[in-house]
Amino acid sequence: MSGDPALRSLLFTAQSLAELQKQFQNAAPSYLAGSCQVTGLHGGTLSIAAANGTVAAKLRQLSPDIAQKLRQGGCEVSGIRVRVQVTYEVPRPRRPPRTLSPKAREKLSELSENLPDSPLKKALKKLSRD
Repeated sequence: MSGDPALRSLLFTAQSLAELQKQFQNAAPSYLAGSCQVTGLHGGTLSIAAANGTVAAKLRQLSPDIAQKLRQGGCEVSGIRVRVQVTYEVPRPRRPPRTLSPKAREKLSELSENLPDSPLKKALKKLSRD
C-alpha cells in the first residue's frame, strides 16, 4: 500500500486514527471508551462518535478531563466534539423453535413417572407433553 501515493495517504490516515483511538481509550473511562469511536482530529478538535445519547452526554461532561489526559499523552487536542452515531443491527432471522422427538418425549415421561412429587417431576411432565 505504501507504493501508491493515494493509498499511502489512506494508510497514514488509518494508522493515525487507530493511534488516536488507542490514546482515547486510555484517557477515557473504560465504561465509555467501548461505546465511542474516534472519527478524526481537525484543527486541534478531536471528533468522537458515541453509540447513543447517554454516552454522548457523559462524554461531553468529561471532555475537559479527557482532553487534558490526551494532551499529557502527547496529543495536540484543544477540544472534543461529540456526535451521536447510531448503528443499526441487521435483524437476524428467527429460528423455528426446537421440538423433541417422540422417543425423547417418551423417555422424559418415563423418567418423570419414576420421580417423587417435586418441581422437577412437574417440569418433566410438562416438557414431555409440549
